[in-house]
Order: sequence, then structure tokens, then C-alpha cells
Amino acid sequence: MSSQAISEPTVTTLEEMGKVPPTRSERSRIWRRFVRYRPGLVGLTVIGLLVILAIFAPLIAPYEPDAVDTSLRGASPSAEHWLGNDDIGRDILSRIIYGARIALIVGIGATAIAVTIGVTVGATAGYFGGRVDFMLSRLVDTLMSFPLLALLLTLSAVFGPSLRNVVVVIGLTVWASYARLVRAEVLSLRERDFILAARASGAGDRRIIFRHIVPNALGPVIVIASLAIGGIIILESALSFLGLGVSRPTASWGTMLSDGREFIRNYPHIAIAPGIAITITVLSFNLVGDGLRDALDPRQKE
Repeated sequence: MSSQAISEPTVTTLEEMGKVPPTRSERSRIWRRFVRYRPGLVGLTVIGLLVILAIFAPLIAPYEPDAVDTSLRGASPSAEHWLGNDDIGRDILSRIIYGARIALIVGIGATAIAVTIGVTVGATAGYFGGRVDFMLSRLVDTLMSFPLLALLLTLSAVFGPSLRNVVVVIGLTVWASYARLVRAEVLSLRERDFILAARASGAGDRRIIFRHIVPNALGPVIVIASLAIGGIIILESALSFLGLGVSRPTASWGTMLSDGREFIRNYPHIAIAPGIAITITVLSFNLVGDGLRDALDPRQKE
């Protein structure tokens, strides 16, 4: 037996551990970068308020959105009706609050459908390449060659006006941009070392795509999706304005604009209120998207 002394393992004391600065998680770093962009924080606050209005609309709205008082047709804003009344006497503020539900359901729901389809198609095309990539890429190019609004009008006319149809139709027509973005990201990721290691370990294609590739390609998708929600809200308002979106008498900002169109000279407040609501909502989502773009950029410094 050797007489050489065996060195004992080094023990790190709590005091020594305390001298090492704690490592912040990636989520914490992203949040810190997002908070630095003050307009994005303002937009997030506005969206939070809209979510509260949408969830608790029956408790917040001062009147029923479809309650008609013909004696107040076109009435101007007053202490009882802060935003006035529409052409048949309904309270505009209450309809704006209930309309936030429609805007958020369509914006978030259609975006979720588009992201799901786009990420799946883009990841499949970029990962497998060859004929699969060629066929899916031609499908994406074909869909993007159609004028978006004309395609939406056609599909909405075929399926009929309803909230569910609006969400599905918009979601099924705007996914192509996500597919193209994800495909480009996957093409740069599929030859990385961690993907080769996953293949060498025996992982299947499906596991590699959805466990290793897709999570690493979601950063740009999140940014684009947050920016696209505002555009989808505008699309829903346009469809409802043309009578192909949410069916009446459901309170929708687009239908409110349509109702106020004929009375814009005599009762301009009927159209101004939903127009301002759409503008603020779309602007808020755009500001959040700008903030996420900076926060998810790895080149940004702390």
C-alpha cells in the first residue's frame, strides 16, 4: 500500500458560494431586455387591461350590449353613457367592452391556428428536404400568391358569417409566412452538432423535429406572431364591416364601424369609438412585438 497521502476533496463553503453572483435564467434575461423597452411595456399593460375587460365584461359593462333604447338613438356622450349611443340606442361603451372579447378571440385564436400549421409545415419541409420540401414550398408559394383579403372574402362567403368561421378561415389563410420563416430556420439548424448527436443517439425524426429543432426556431415565430395579431384584428374588423365576419347583433368593432358608416356626418361618435379601440389594440400588439424582437435578440446586451 502506498504511503502517499490521499488528497481530500475540496469543500465549498456557503460563504464562498455567496461570493459567486447567481446566474440568471434565460427567461429572466429576456424579461429584463423587454422591460428596457418602455413602449413595449405600455403595450403589454394595455393588452392586460383588454384581457380583463374581455373576461369580466358582464361585470364591467354598464349596460347590456344589445339593450335598445330608441329614445337615445344617436345620443352624444353623457354622464350616463360615456361614449354615447348608436343609431338604434345601444350603449357604445358596453359594446366596445364586449367587442374586446371578439377581437382577442379572433386575434389569438387565428394566430394559434396559423402558427401550428405554419410551424409544422415549415419544420417538415426544412428537415426532410428533397421532394417533401419542394411540394410543401410550392404549396406555400401558391397560398401566398393569392390576395389575402380577396381569399378571405371568398372563404367567408362560402362558410357564412360566424365567430368560429372567422377564426378558422383567417387561421387557414395566414399560416404561409410562418411556414417560410420556420423552414429557413430549420435549414440552418438541422446540421448543427446537437442535431447530429440526437441522430447518433437513435432519436427518431419526429422527436428531433419537435423536441430539438422547433423549440430552437420559435424565437422569430413568437415575434412575428405578436406583430401579426394586430393585423388579424384588422382583418376581422374588415370582414365584419363588410358583413362577412361576426354576425349581428354580436358586438364587434367591425360591425360597429359598419353601423356608424351611414351616420358619420350626423353622429360621428358611433364610428369614432370603435375606430379608436381598433387603433389602440393594434398599436399595443405592435409595441409588444417590437419589445419581444429586441428581447429575443441574442445580440442585445444586458
